[in-house]
Amino acid sequence: MDLRENAPRPGPPWPGALRRAWRGGAYVVSGALIGIPLLVALAGGLAVGLAASLVVVGLPLLGLLALAGVPVGALERRRTRLVHADPAPTPHRTPDAPGLTAWLRLRGREQATWRELAYTVLMAVVLWPLDLAVAACTLGLPLLLALAPAHLALAGGPGGGGVRPAKVWLVDTWPQACGTAVVGLVLLAALAYPLTAYAAARAAVARRLLAPREAETEARLAEVTRSRARLVAAFEAERRRVERDLHDGAQQRLVALSMALGLARLDAGPGGPLAERLATAQAEADAALGELRELIHGIRPQVLADYGLAAAVEDAADRSPVPVDTDAELPRLPEPVESAAYFAVREALANVARHSGATRAAVHARYADGALRVRVSDDGRGGADPARGTGLTGLADRLAVLDGTLTVTSPPGGPTALTLEIPCRPAPTA
Repeated sequence: MDLRENAPRPGPPWPGALRRAWRGGAYVVSGALIGIPLLVALAGGLAVGLAASLVVVGLPLLGLLALAGVPVGALERRRTRLVHADPAPTPHRTPDAPGLTAWLRLRGREQATWRELAYTVLMAVVLWPLDLAVAACTLGLPLLLALAPAHLALAGGPGGGGVRPAKVWLVDTWPQACGTAVVGLVLLAALAYPLTAYAAARAAVARRLLAPREAETEARLAEVTRSRARLVAAFEAERRRVERDLHDGAQQRLVALSMALGLARLDAGPGGPLAERLATAQAEADAALGELRELIHGIRPQVLADYGLAAAVEDAADRSPVPVDTDAELPRLPEPVESAAYFAVREALANVARHSGATRAAVHARYADGALRVRVSDDGRGGADPARGTGLTGLADRLAVLDGTLTVTSPPGGPTALTLEIPCRPAPTA
């Protein structure tokens, strides 16, 4: 049995070509119809703005006219779906703050806004006349020829003096009218491919100007960055929750247990076996309480939340087994920035104590020119490599979420310097 007999056979290719021709024709004709009022609106707005600029009122109007490309670009990106199945992505970013002022400020800085304005002017001056000419040649002329019988009937029939469809030749009989209609239909079919090709090229130009590939790439990278930022924010929120639960829950229970054991020691006779066991239990409870406090401090130090990064850096330096000189003069910064910088400093000081053999280290931190800059240096043996699993790779990834950078300079023989930079703004004061 030959399975090919029951295999589905591909259908004829003409339905797809007909659909493409119809959609291409709709794209070209709609472009011509949009361009005419667009030219009138731009010319009228420019004239009114220039005339009113003599009394200063026209300057805001001219500024708004510069944004005329934004709605036109959005409409054109939607119109390209007549030719391209996949929608054209928007090149615009979402404002960080709500309100019209933030939207206008962002749109004025974006290159996409000025590309859309250039495309709007190009469409109003060049593209719509070209669309109109192509539509007239590929659709208008064949349709006028195809409608020759109807034209002849409206003119009174063969005895009415005849008609000239599309001003090409005289038609005064029914056979001539039918022959002209056949010529129009054949010409319409023959010009369908050039029309489709022009529509595809025209839509490609629109997409290239209004939705360039780099804009799509930037949009995807921005979404990845935002998703990573959301993950970091969720991680920080979970860190704060764990710290709060340990501080308010387990730590308070251990404090109560230590106090209860102390009271029990007072009730037990001194020097007896029970007193010794209670003393041992209280010492274990105190040790567990100390370890829990260190764990809470490692999760999120209270000094960072209460006093900021400068005080937290001083605290980390005091806890370091290697003497550390600190020079940190900082305003309060956003919480994610302070947290990322603090843990980077703490990891750097831990690496100094474990691997460098240094006798002294230094931490210098400043906020200037819209960025936090922290430098951790030591006089150790050098040769540090972040790729060897010192924990700095994870810190670099964490800083990258905040658009920050981490640089390590550690030649053999030293010294070693770790520099981090995070663009940010000072946190608003309460």
